[in-house]
Amino acid sequence: MMFPLARNALRSLRILGIQQMRARQSHRKHSPDFHDKYGNAVLASGTTFCVVAWIFVTTQTGIKWNLSPVGRVTPKTWNNK
Repeated sequence: MMFPLARNALRSLRILGIQQMRARQSHRKHSPDFHDKYGNAVLASGTTFCVVAWIFVTTQTGIKWNLSPVGRVTPKTWNNK
């Protein structure tokens, strides 16, 4: 088991290392990558494709969706034997 003083010292060293690493990365010039260039277009086209596919499935395939059985299901007669 670690003493609290040693544990706090290690934790602060780790935090300082993370902060220094982030500071180094933030000063670097950021060049746009694939996600920066095309991320929103890929997201929008994927969303559009899914919406169009579901609209086609729900309207053109003739599937009976059976959303609610109300009014179509009749109870069976009760037998007291």
